[in-house]
Amino acid sequence: MPSVTHDDAPPLADLMPWSVAPPRLGRRWPAAPDAASLKARWDALLKAEGPDREALFEPTRSRTLHSAVGQLPGRPSGTGRLIRATGPAPEPVGVLLAPFDEQWLLPDHRLIDAARPELWRVADERQIFVVESPTGTGGPHLLATSRIPLLRPGRIRPLYRRPGGAEPNLAPGLPEHLGARYGHSPAAPDVLAWIMAAVRPDLTVPLTGDAELFARGVELGRRLLWLMRRDGDRPKLPGGRRPYVRAPLPARPLTIRYDRDEETLLLDEGRISPVPPEAWDFETAGVRVLEQWFDARTAEPEPGTLAAIRPATWPQAWTSELLELITVLALLAEVRPLQAELTVTAPVTASELHRAGVLPAPESARRPASVLDHHEEGPEGQFALI
Repeated sequence: MPSVTHDDAPPLADLMPWSVAPPRLGRRWPAAPDAASLKARWDALLKAEGPDREALFEPTRSRTLHSAVGQLPGRPSGTGRLIRATGPAPEPVGVLLAPFDEQWLLPDHRLIDAARPELWRVADERQIFVVESPTGTGGPHLLATSRIPLLRPGRIRPLYRRPGGAEPNLAPGLPEHLGARYGHSPAAPDVLAWIMAAVRPDLTVPLTGDAELFARGVELGRRLLWLMRRDGDRPKLPGGRRPYVRAPLPARPLTIRYDRDEETLLLDEGRISPVPPEAWDFETAGVRVLEQWFDARTAEPEPGTLAAIRPATWPQAWTSELLELITVLALLAEVRPLQAELTVTAPVTASELHRAGVLPAPESARRPASVLDHHEEGPEGQFALI
């Protein structure tokens, strides 16, 4: 991470003042690595009756089959009590369930203990969600995604407070203050790119008044954002370094191992290579990303539960996702030494921002913006007025 000659770097929490606690599902079965299983689970739930439906649902204090809750913002799911629910499953949406693990979710408020509607209200194609990682555990200190993040325990900081890329979640006056140094006010995505490149393990962010250094950091941060979000051109390693399936993966692999000498990933007798050691060793919160991703798709669920409804064999799509994940981790590992070389000069300190009135951010900037331009359906079809 960047080196600094001072200890007065502003905290991320001051630079991006609005944050939201991560959603809490309360039950694992509404999320899965494939969308088809979710629809099958929903059908199995609705076919069950009485105590069987209740047991399959896995009730908690926050959600039971009798809970009355409104729709998730922007998601046309039912609002009647699940005890008498009928009809098809809501269309699954992509979420970030674990670091670098994009899965699917049934976006129905009745299935989720704490959905954080304020996140769903600002989720669109322009939004970038920044997720704090536990400090001192290795790996990136911040993750970024275009999908609703379900990771715990770090807080979530959306880049924008309103849909359509409106009202950046930055301390009011920050871009203008930096712009006085650079000769132009940086756009919100560029400020975020700098944050991604420069953030330190304690989640402070050294800022610079040097326009050329800022531009270099933004370039690094843009690459980090592109690799983490994966919502544009698909990342590729140069020819000769791209991972391929060298021996077919079995119908249901049970183990994952790594041969460091051969740079080969082994899924039972299946073989993928070349896999750089940096990709295999890539960790978040002390856990290897590739192992965690594999375990999420192969761990045996409890028999008789909805989570036990899953693909009978390993889908081809998972192989493609695995090859891309290996590529992303390898490319991210290449950015780390460049971040370490980002030595901050001409610092813009927290004290300077306080003197300029940029900090502290007003309390209103730490609360959700009022974003509704339409009614949201509340419990039992009532309209929620917010």
